[in-house]
Amino acid sequence: MLNRSFLSSMFRNFISLTAVSGLTLGAVAPTIPGNAPAPDPSSATENSWRLLPGITYENITLFPVVSSGSADTSAFLTLDEGLASGEVVVTEQGAGGMFRSERGSPATGSNRAASVNQLVLINRSKRPLLLLAGELVSGGKQDRIIGKDRIVPVGAEPLPLDVFCVEHGRWSSGSRFSAAKTMVHPSVREQAALAKDQNEVWTAVRAGSTASVAVNGRAEPVLAAPMITADSISESVEVSAPTQAYSKIYEDGRVGASVEEMVSKLERRFEKSVEGLKGERVVGVIVAYGDEVAWSDVFASPELFNHYWMKLLRSYSVEALARPQMREVASEGDAREFLRRLNGKQIEESEPNVYRWREITEGRLALIELDALTPKPVTIHRLFVLRTS
Repeated sequence: MLNRSFLSSMFRNFISLTAVSGLTLGAVAPTIPGNAPAPDPSSATENSWRLLPGITYENITLFPVVSSGSADTSAFLTLDEGLASGEVVVTEQGAGGMFRSERGSPATGSNRAASVNQLVLINRSKRPLLLLAGELVSGGKQDRIIGKDRIVPVGAEPLPLDVFCVEHGRWSSGSRFSAAKTMVHPSVREQAALAKDQNEVWTAVRAGSTASVAVNGRAEPVLAAPMITADSISESVEVSAPTQAYSKIYEDGRVGASVEEMVSKLERRFEKSVEGLKGERVVGVIVAYGDEVAWSDVFASPELFNHYWMKLLRSYSVEALARPQMREVASEGDAREFLRRLNGKQIEESEPNVYRWREITEGRLALIELDALTPKPVTIHRLFVLRTS
């Protein structure tokens, strides 16, 4: 039988060894690059987040997500920047040239007909390109939105890009694709990113919101009707957007004036609520409509958040005005649930040394995370959704 002094000696030697090697009791040894999947950066990021009290106006509440640390995201190019500078080119499929099929070898673009749900993107810049689901590109035969978060690396061959149409009724030559500096509102983003259904995308554009409010077990509008209704959208289509172009519908005076007023009010209140931060900066926001926490966008850095903030804020405002007006206000505790990890069905896609995309669903909740894998793993964007359908 081993005596106590021998065991004590063995334990002291083990403690010395762990101190030298950098291992800690209970920890898992680091994986070796190239021999195993890249480590998941999400948990470390979540530990640095803090939720601020909500800012409420009408039926929308915004909860700022702040962090004392952030990743260096200066290497990434955004779609708006790339299209504006000409470093990123988007064309209709079949416009000529070569593109790489994600499932096979290169094919000649001129031999393929234009497609509603696919464009061709070329990244000519010296920076990896960040794409977010719901970003609008305007022009071509129809305006489209990006269907999925992803990163397009430097030097990539022309890429067939999955998209959804948000301009029902036009299929004709138009101007070259340009940055619309627009993010479609959450109901439309949900149908693109999660349902992945073109018909549902069109329905969400025309209806304003796909959400409903439960009253006594039944789903129905309560208190006050939405300010943006299917009827007001139809009037806008008849006068200003006969092809049902997304940006024209929601910039039209019949619906746009209310949107801009809400954006202005929320922007001022949001800025005031975060202006006294010391050692922390805003990296994201959680959004509630009435007492229902419904959406969040969180980024790897304050710089990325600031780049997307105003078009995100406008998109949240469109959704708020298209939902029934509610007196109830969501609690900070309910909002904090949107910072947790989900345990459910998981789907994952990746491009080696470029990015990893994963979707986790748990009941009506869905989490989509986009990780950049180079130069080191970092969660660039985290989307958390309470699905409406």
